[in-house]
Amino acid sequence: MKSEKMWNQLAKNWDTPGVSLGENDLKIIERTKKYLTANSIVLDYGCATGSIALEIASMAKDVRGIDISSNMIEIARSKADEQKIKNIGFTQATIFDESLGKESFDVILSLSILHLVEDSAQVMDRVNQLLKPGGIFISATPCLGEKAVVSVLMNVPIFVLSKLGLIPSITFFSASSLAATITSAGFQMIEQEDLSVRPLRECFIVARKM
Repeated sequence: MKSEKMWNQLAKNWDTPGVSLGENDLKIIERTKKYLTANSIVLDYGCATGSIALEIASMAKDVRGIDISSNMIEIARSKADEQKIKNIGFTQATIFDESLGKESFDVILSLSILHLVEDSAQVMDRVNQLLKPGGIFISATPCLGEKAVVSVLMNVPIFVLSKLGLIPSITFFSASSLAATITSAGFQMIEQEDLSVRPLRECFIVARKM
């Protein structure tokens, strides 16, 4: 799979300073903790090397991280072992993996992943299936479809490579189209905030399954 190969190649440098747990990540962690309890069962969808999942594990009963990259998962498992965190597990899987039971999770995280999936509406429907009634969906998604951002990206190689199909496709969400994708899947918005320095924009959203 093209995207798995790309993420495997990126894995070894994922935790370098300035890449892992940047300022926005720390904001996301603090906001996420508000929605966790000692009984929370959490899924981190697209967990990469598990940095955020490991940070929130002490606030939840059980955390499961999934990612399509075997190399990312291997690193995440090593970090969990090193930190002696027992209530966490990492698996190479997609959101559609049959091992994920319907209505199994209290909270699902989707951080910097929705713009990279082939069918975001289908993914959100699956997220709805996996959440318990009233469950919480927390996402942070680059909104690359905003006019100011598009004008910048036109000169960035990643834009051209995506359009040529040389790297995985990217959805150029605006903040409004992202919110619509989430609410159309049966969610009620709780929070929406722009976390980023302009012109690049990252939208943080918390929504509840209706």
